[in-house]
Amino acid sequence: MAFPPDATLADVGEFGLIAALTELFAQGEQVLVGPGDDAAVLRVKNGHVVVSTDLMVEGRHFRREWASAEDVGHRAAAQNLSDVNAMGGRASSLTIGLAAPADLPAQWALDFARGFADECAAVGASVVGGDVTRADQVVIAVTVLGACTEAPVLRSGAEPGDVVALCGRQGWAAGGLAVLGRGFRSPRVLVEAYRRPEPPYDAGRAAAEAGATAMIDVSDGLLADAGHVAEASGVAIDIHRAAFAVPDPLQAVGAALGADPLQFILGGGDDHALLATFPDDAVPAGWTVVGAVAEAGPDGPAVTVDGAAYDGPTGWVHF
Repeated sequence: MAFPPDATLADVGEFGLIAALTELFAQGEQVLVGPGDDAAVLRVKNGHVVVSTDLMVEGRHFRREWASAEDVGHRAAAQNLSDVNAMGGRASSLTIGLAAPADLPAQWALDFARGFADECAAVGASVVGGDVTRADQVVIAVTVLGACTEAPVLRSGAEPGDVVALCGRQGWAAGGLAVLGRGFRSPRVLVEAYRRPEPPYDAGRAAAEAGATAMIDVSDGLLADAGHVAEASGVAIDIHRAAFAVPDPLQAVGAALGADPLQFILGGGDDHALLATFPDDAVPAGWTVVGAVAEAGPDGPAVTVDGAAYDGPTGWVHF
């Protein structure tokens, strides 16, 4: 694949760029699942290694005036640990790359590391190395390794007739971001949800053991990430509004902003809930059925809400 000489990242988009980059990386025989899912899966002698990498860029993914260094550490760890969770695995080791301005307070780096380590402790994972360098802004790159005891759950296994289920808090971080973006700090419970997500770390393995056919970490937005499952699986997914109970704090923010509070749930990310598909009789405890899988229509894979196209925000757009 080649881009026009004057194309920018905004022109080609995140997934156009990823598709082009993926073509350049040959996959060896040890690679069971390469680029394109929540994490890669590698064959080893006694199971599968799961690997994923994420970036956080100051001003794009976080602001130091909105979150403490420890909060940023928690968030950086959570988004990576959740990728392994979404494969039905458990993280074991992480490495961190930190680029930062020379005038960044050294204590900020230590507080960041403390928050990162505390989040890793929630799953028993270790930080095993990394790198630091100078940059004009804070950039954090994390690689996580883990393992699956069951066959890894991919995005590509959803079948018509499956149900779609959600586990974990959803829409709270988006509500917190909306509040912070307007210069407020309340409802505090939503702001704290943005600053420190609470992924359901035990749910990924439980879903795999229960027979989940596809699964994804909701990091960009529920509808956007459901779209990745639909596309990878070649199916249609319909999400049901009535399945969601809108909590009081989101209702309060919706009223204050003149917005439908359900938009935070349908289009919000950063809570790192899990979205998975299951045979109808296989949904484990702690999961809520929020939709259904059907055959793709004549226009191909799609995501709808109550049977119709959704005209609100569906998730985060990187470019």
